[in-house]
Amino acid sequence: MAITASLVKQLRDKTGAGMMDCKKALTETGGDIDQAIDWLREKGISKAAKKADRIAAEGLCNVIADGNKAIIFELNSETDFVAKNSEFLDLLSSLGETIISSDATDLETALVVPMNGKTVGEIVVDATAKIGEKLSLRRVSTFTKTDSQYFGAYKHMGGRIVSLVVLEGGNEEVAKDVSMHVAAINPKYLDQSQVSPEVVEHEKQVLTNEALNEGKPANIVEKMVMGRLNKYLKEICLVNQPFVKNPDLTVEKYVKQFNSKIVSFTRLEVGEGIEKRVDDFASEVMAQVNK
Repeated sequence: MAITASLVKQLRDKTGAGMMDCKKALTETGGDIDQAIDWLREKGISKAAKKADRIAAEGLCNVIADGNKAIIFELNSETDFVAKNSEFLDLLSSLGETIISSDATDLETALVVPMNGKTVGEIVVDATAKIGEKLSLRRVSTFTKTDSQYFGAYKHMGGRIVSLVVLEGGNEEVAKDVSMHVAAINPKYLDQSQVSPEVVEHEKQVLTNEALNEGKPANIVEKMVMGRLNKYLKEICLVNQPFVKNPDLTVEKYVKQFNSKIVSFTRLEVGEGIEKRVDDFASEVMAQVNK
């Protein structure tokens, strides 16, 4: 059976093991996923493999800028407690230094970057076994800028939320101010040109139904909807939002004071998009008592 990249990824997602280990396990077991999981456990990666089904929705994000390159990434753990310990923080730092010094551009390429004689993915698996919780490098993005541009990097709550802004002109302080705004307000788009027609049409339909349900006459609904739609678009676009440090100015007007323009932005928040498990501790205790 051919050992495809998708099969290797399946096994890695199930076990948290390194890509090379997964490929070897699949080769040894003829491509059988279940047997490959057992093979990995038998070869000493069992501690990490046993934690593969756990939900790692805590952790920290990190953002690093070095010259004309920057990276932003998320390292997850199962509990907030582990995310505060020195081993986790050291791993977060060393991963950042390793990835920014490499040619990695995303999560897939970052996981295979060499690190201390292994790959980044294998280092994370080793840390899972050592720390005793499932750890997961979840999201990695890299950014570049020109010499006339500035990075603005910001961390909130030690990395629970991180943001990165690229500014044309201005200076680092202005870029960091905008990055702080992004972290606080969480805009969805840079400007209205980035909002897809599908998003606009969906919001228009919702607003139309809302107005009709309010009992508004049909002949004025359209005008009301357009007014509310324009207000909504301004609320979700970074350049139109009231600047968090001076609400009398929009973000766009704030940066224009420094002859600068926002090129792009990104924001990560720990665990966003992950369905967190809710434990019923009372039931769990009763289940143990009744065994």
